Amino acid sequence: MILYHGSDTVVWTPEIRMPGRTLDYGAGFYTTTSFDQAKQWVKRKLRKTVGVGYVNLYSFDEEVSKSLDTKAFDGADEEWLDFVMLNRTKKGYIHNYDIVYGPVANDRVYAAFALYEGGILSKRGLIEELRTYKLVDQYLFHTERALKCLRFVEAREIYC
Repeated sequence: MILYHGSDTVVWTPEIRMPGRTLDYGAGFYTTTSFDQAKQWVKRKLRKTVGVGYVNLYSFDEEVSKSLDTKAFDGADEEWLDFVMLNRTKKGYIHNYDIVYGPVANDRVYAAFALYEGGILSKRGLIEELRTYKLVDQYLFHTERALKCLRFVEAREIYC
């Protein structure tokens, strides 16, 4: 399987990064099966500048990953919502999964989450709202062991 990672640099060797902000699945290396989603990540990183970014392509060894502790969310359900909220709101929260797979919270989803966090939307209401969205996926590689499943293929330039 091919996975994509959007960045302002070519990333030959993926590494675990501690984010400067809270993210859906915590610290690590984020990828997606969607080239377009990775391209959006590039544009977000280059938001205030004009320049070139890169969508990095990796082959993902699914056989090797079978020996890892993986958490897969099939969609935006209550378990996924609770996990994302823990990662976003509980300072210092760390999980023990090697790989986490599931929906990505894009800009529209962030707005719905804000309504939930503000008490305007219930958990059930948020999940129902999210089910109307076409959500793309993301893979988080959370450990060094998990990163061994990825092999750099190429980087494609994205101009902003």
